[in-house]
Amino acid sequence: MDYDKIKELTNKELHSVLRDERLQLQKLKFSHAVSQIENPGKITFSRRLVAKYLTEINRRNNELKSND
Repeated sequence: MDYDKIKELTNKELHSVLRDERLQLQKLKFSHAVSQIENPGKITFSRRLVAKYLTEINRRNNELKSND
């Protein structure tokens, strides 16, 4: 997902997508630990996507704090 699309999400949607992506990452890590997965690059991609979501959440929180 592009960062522009992430910025368009509402806070509720952003938290929902983050939760889903974290679950997906957890499943990928578990699958990789048990047996080799087809594309281990998916783990890296998923981890970076989680980081993008968290970055946007933190940016919004900091923006709210600075406006107060």
